Amino acid sequence: METNEVDDETINEKQRLVSHGEDDDQESEMSKKDETLRSVLDSDEKMSQWGTIVIALIVGFITLAVFLFVWRRGRVSRRGICLVGLCESGKTLIFTQLVYKKALESFTSMKENVGMLEIENKGALKIVDVPGHERVRQRFFDNYKNTARGIVFVLDSFTLTKDIRDVAEYLYTVLSDSVISANRPQILILCNKQDHALAKGPQVIQSLLEKEMNLLRNTKTNQLEAISEGGNQKSYFLGHEGKNFEFADLLPLRVEFAASSAQQVEDLNSLKSWLHTVA
Repeated sequence: METNEVDDETINEKQRLVSHGEDDDQESEMSKKDETLRSVLDSDEKMSQWGTIVIALIVGFITLAVFLFVWRRGRVSRRGICLVGLCESGKTLIFTQLVYKKALESFTSMKENVGMLEIENKGALKIVDVPGHERVRQRFFDNYKNTARGIVFVLDSFTLTKDIRDVAEYLYTVLSDSVISANRPQILILCNKQDHALAKGPQVIQSLLEKEMNLLRNTKTNQLEAISEGGNQKSYFLGHEGKNFEFADLLPLRVEFAASSAQQVEDLNSLKSWLHTVA
């Protein structure tokens, strides 16, 4: 009897050990399955994150490509150069020297002159001589400003002191134009008629214009603010508020100064160099 009881206990102990071992195996198996599942989920999450990053990069590249295409197409389509300025500033003589390679007698015109100028290794530019008469100049400028790659503002360096207010008024109108602000064509202020002994140089002219533009800006800003009080118009401020006007503050709209004399074609070298850069 004692032997049978020992055998029964031994058998029961073995069964418990076997059962415990099976439980351990099951727990180990479950643990392995959990680890495998977590690994798969982590892998899926990482793949999802990488997929999101790849999609974001593709969208970014496509957006950049579309922007560059539109920007380049706009640059290519704008091949015009507008010659603007007051009457008798010498615009038409400059136009004939550029387009026809010679000086032609000109008169005050009420319509534009248009011609093509071939720039070496750059293609052709459309040169537009905009009439300077106050009654028509804005209308013709509006017709060509959308396709302007560059604007040459021509002034008489000899009579500038007398005409400074009118020159500044017209220049302010050009620079504050909404299309010009949006397209940002290159701007050259061409100080013409430098062959005259009493003509002022580009640096002096820039200083005089900045002083006059500062006074004009204050006047126009006050007028627009008075108008905006009773309506929805917003004033357009050229330069930086709180400091005197400077052409350097118009960036990204770039304004340069150069000297010229239209009587001789070689005296337009600075203009030709600028045109080659712009083209």
